[in-house]
Amino acid sequence: MPADWRQADPLDGILLVDKPSDHTSHDVVARIRGRFGVKKVGHGGTLDPSATGLLIILLGRATRLSNFYLSSDKTYEGVMRLGFTSDSYDADGLITPSGDPAGITREQIEREMACRKGDLLQIPPMISAVKIRGVALHKRARRGEEDVERKPRLIHTYEFRCTGFTSPEAAFILRCTKGTYVRSLCHDIGQSLGCGAILTSLRRTQSGMNTIDKATPLETIMTLESSALQNLIIPFQKLISMPGGPRLD
Repeated sequence: MPADWRQADPLDGILLVDKPSDHTSHDVVARIRGRFGVKKVGHGGTLDPSATGLLIILLGRATRLSNFYLSSDKTYEGVMRLGFTSDSYDADGLITPSGDPAGITREQIEREMACRKGDLLQIPPMISAVKIRGVALHKRARRGEEDVERKPRLIHTYEFRCTGFTSPEAAFILRCTKGTYVRSLCHDIGQSLGCGAILTSLRRTQSGMNTIDKATPLETIMTLESSALQNLIIPFQKLISMPGGPRLD
């Protein structure tokens, strides 16, 4: 049994947060650190500011397990809107009408999603936090740098299916590996259909073995005292003893 088993603090562990929109993952980390005075706080996989859903917050010794949570598979529910493009591939960017989606059918969308299952090489969008020579792509984009070389990254989609279609909007579920840009998938589908598409809504419902139904809204967490917060934390010692769970190096 690891020595850390007996040394863990009551606030060491992971906290499952239901992130609201208009918060960066760093915002959530900073608010929890400030509210509860925990020195070490991290997260297990970022969400775009407009996205909502499951954000795994790592507290205290659990920050040592970040690689495990960062590398876990993710599940999302989202909506894309046909007929538009944007520089960020979602509704947060500069949106431009692109084409008439009136003739697009659900069957066409389902075929496009099916084509994007399995191993894929994905080029990070310019509006992203990926760093090239030490500078984030979104900063380069703001400078007007358009032809920045970006290396494709290997991702894998286990499931990508349409769950509803009322033109011009298509709802979907996506299960994928870490580092997948969902908005890029939507953009690519729009390009293939010839009418454009942007991601308008995204919610993470699962990360690894952790699911959104076990998460607590951030604003609820911010009203708690430390003693009550402990009831929401999955303790560090429990995490490292779970079958298939994280392991210390």
